[in-house]
Amino acid sequence: MRPPTALTIAGSDSSGGAGIQADLKTFTALRVYGASVLTALTAQNTQGVQQVIPVAPADVVAQLTSVVDDVPIDATKIGMLGSPEVVAALAELIARRRQDLGTLVVDPVLVATSGDALTSDDAAHTLRELLLPLADVLTPNLPEAARLLGTEPAVNRAQMVEQGRALHELGVPVVVMKGGHLAAALHDDAGSSEVTDVVVHRDGVTELSSPRVTTRNTHGTGCTLSSAIAAHAGRACHTGGRLEVPEWVDAVRAGRDYLHEALVAAADWQLPVAPETGHGPVNHLHAISARSPRE
Repeated sequence: MRPPTALTIAGSDSSGGAGIQADLKTFTALRVYGASVLTALTAQNTQGVQQVIPVAPADVVAQLTSVVDDVPIDATKIGMLGSPEVVAALAELIARRRQDLGTLVVDPVLVATSGDALTSDDAAHTLRELLLPLADVLTPNLPEAARLLGTEPAVNRAQMVEQGRALHELGVPVVVMKGGHLAAALHDDAGSSEVTDVVVHRDGVTELSSPRVTTRNTHGTGCTLSSAIAAHAGRACHTGGRLEVPEWVDAVRAGRDYLHEALVAAADWQLPVAPETGHGPVNHLHAISARSPRE
């Protein structure tokens, strides 16, 4: 008798909208017990990232070892890792204990919503070479996919499919090419009203679309999506066994639905002191409370 579990390996966001904080809120909202491993501290808010304080690789490994030695994990989400040394140390441990981490969702956090760099080029290369082959699901936005592949970001859906297939060929069973950047560009040019993600897998390509939410409150959307996918995957395989492609795609679809509702619920929030600049958070608690923070 135990609840479904999910583990997040990521950096801390001092403002609470992204990173470990967003992941644990998402796990809780989706009725999954959450554990965590911190890879870095950040001084950040809705306006940007002011400082990144790394955690030593040995300390990251110690945290992960402590968790998996004691807590059965149904799914794991990996976010910001920071340095190539942390990536390499984690990849070595995960490769040895892969069965202890359940479904593995990797969100290659390279750049914050504000545009601030969170990961070095060396770390991005090490992530591609050592960690991606261990993943079940990869969730890059278009700039992140391009950086992993050493190319320019996709500017249309055909290029999204092409780059998704290139990442899939690196050994990732399911690649979710997030279309938010493209949707924003199309909206500016032609008033596009949808966001479409391209999911590339061994059975082909699945396109998942949802209405575009016009809001500045997009801080932590990538973290929230990947942790929601991990939560749904954890619940699906809680009774044992690994998921296959159809179940992974179902988890992606359910994660997108959760994120869309979180965006809608926070679309008009004015949480920051200066809401007209920067990016406020989404409402992770929409799934467990119909009441707004003002009530």
